[in-house]
Amino acid sequence: MSRPTVRVLTLLELLQSGGTRTVAELAERLGVEGRTVRRYVDQLIDLDVPVESVRGRYGGYRLAPGYRLPPLMLSDDEALAVLLGLVAGRRAGLTTTERTASETASAKIRRVLPQHIAHRLDTLLEALAFTDQPGEFDTPDGEVLLTLADAVRHRRPVSIRYTDRGGGRSERTLHAYGIVAHAGRWYVTGKDARLDEDRTFRLDRIADARTLPGSFEAPEDLDPARRVVTAFATAEYRHEVTLRIHGTVAQIRAHLPASVASLEEDAPVTGEDQAAERWLRAELRAERLDWLPPVLASLDRPFVIERPAELRDMVAAFAGRLASYARDA
Repeated sequence: MSRPTVRVLTLLELLQSGGTRTVAELAERLGVEGRTVRRYVDQLIDLDVPVESVRGRYGGYRLAPGYRLPPLMLSDDEALAVLLGLVAGRRAGLTTTERTASETASAKIRRVLPQHIAHRLDTLLEALAFTDQPGEFDTPDGEVLLTLADAVRHRRPVSIRYTDRGGGRSERTLHAYGIVAHAGRWYVTGKDARLDEDRTFRLDRIADARTLPGSFEAPEDLDPARRVVTAFATAEYRHEVTLRIHGTVAQIRAHLPASVASLEEDAPVTGEDQAAERWLRAELRAERLDWLPPVLASLDRPFVIERPAELRDMVAAFAGRLASYARDA
């Protein structure tokens, strides 16, 4: 590759780093004179790269938004970061319905990687192991995701067509507070304008999203991620469970996270260490109870089951089975 071509590509990389670059700065970085910088800029414009000229004391050149993605220059470390991000995103299920998009993007980057970087990447992927299984989640439509993100940013109401877990379909007007990625899925949380109640919706169940005229005020204590995990912990299920557990918040949360149970964190007695173990009340809802006895056993903390009585019987039976296994061993 000729030196002028290398410098033109270097100029593109400098402009892609953001902001306005003065002619003097670019000339120094490229090791050329100012008029040569202007000639390189003309070459980029001839290639349909949207380079803008900025006048004034702090003027120079910058990239303007174009109608298509301009050629992208990535360093070795940046290319590696992008590829690893695509791999992790596919495994976590945090992609759009265009499942092949991340694969074709990976292939395009890999085709132009220097051989030594491509070899090192292959070595890393061969050595890399994951503790979880690849995500097999239904993923959201990309246009729906972007429309909701725009509605969140500009506080605009949005109309959505939603299918609930029972298959029921409805059209709702949502005041979207935020988009949350949780446990391999995308969620949007906000207020259902018709019901005047907070709701959380799975993005993969939204068939269409359309921005509406008007605006809304978001709550001052806005914390979309906390709203989503709280919604999981308080969702309507078959059983309501109340426990009192003696331990620290950290000990309990390690086994009953905020997305599973709400925790009543009573203020400690005056003079008591806030990190000390004490009795805390945990409340959760569950469709089934059979998973709870092993979790309570793994806590290895004193606990009292306030409700339901059925859970007490299940824990006693579980304890009996553990005792018999230990004796038989």
